[in-house]
Amino acid sequence: MSTGEPLKIAYSPCPNDTFVFDAWAHGRVPGAPALDVAIADIDLTNGMAERGELDVLKVSYAVLPWVLEEYALLPCGGALGRGCGPLVLVKDPALAGGAGPDLSGRTVAVPSERSTAYLLFRLWAADVLPAGVGEVVVLPFNEIMPAVRDGRVDAGLVIHEARFTYQDYGLHCLADMGEHWESTTGLPIPLGAIIAKRSLGEATLKVLAESARASVRMAWDDPEASRPYVRAHAQELDPAVADQHIGLYVNEFTADLGEDGYAAVRGLLTRAAAEGLVPAIAPGALAFP
Repeated sequence: MSTGEPLKIAYSPCPNDTFVFDAWAHGRVPGAPALDVAIADIDLTNGMAERGELDVLKVSYAVLPWVLEEYALLPCGGALGRGCGPLVLVKDPALAGGAGPDLSGRTVAVPSERSTAYLLFRLWAADVLPAGVGEVVVLPFNEIMPAVRDGRVDAGLVIHEARFTYQDYGLHCLADMGEHWESTTGLPIPLGAIIAKRSLGEATLKVLAESARASVRMAWDDPEASRPYVRAHAQELDPAVADQHIGLYVNEFTADLGEDGYAAVRGLLTRAAAEGLVPAIAPGALAFP
């Protein structure tokens, strides 16, 4: 790859992203292109992708149907996994009910309607809630647990490290979206994707994929090297929780989506399109050059 201006990239401050990209962002990956890094929450990076603003982005898999004409999905660097799905939390455990969960007429806070968490929630609701869901409201993800705790909403869809901390808010898990997904599909849970502009060209896209993969492997080989970067962007997190976060979301699928990873992404987007939640994607749109 020719030298030139650094590639503009944005990913979240979450520990899994800073862990994955630490070596690359700090110039320790041999032969990798230089990066001009912006740190932004995923709802912002989703919007950047829809506007075509940067070269490389970490986004939710849910946004892919709107951006795949301009961006290619990289086969590594993202977040899929097992036992790491979004949770629906409530303050009143009675909402589970004797006959199962009931959110009809209830207000449910979600972090975004363009998120994988939201798609998993709607697919779960279509399968499990015969009476449907009441009102859905969008709140920043860090405001959702306080809103449920304080009674401003009846339930909340939470992501990331909230699965480790929701008990501190006196909340109860009504349902695990990932558990439902895995039990009905047998596939890992697709959460966050790495995408790059197709206009960069096939050769550059391959270099980017190899750079991301090398950065992941370097982080695994020397976890302590990434710790200052991870902590700098997750100062509010207990280091043990940050380590749990990395352990859940950085795994073999981060190094390579593989057959099961691609099947999970296709399955999510196909099911969501069938429910009218996203546009259908073209055949072959997920294929990497």
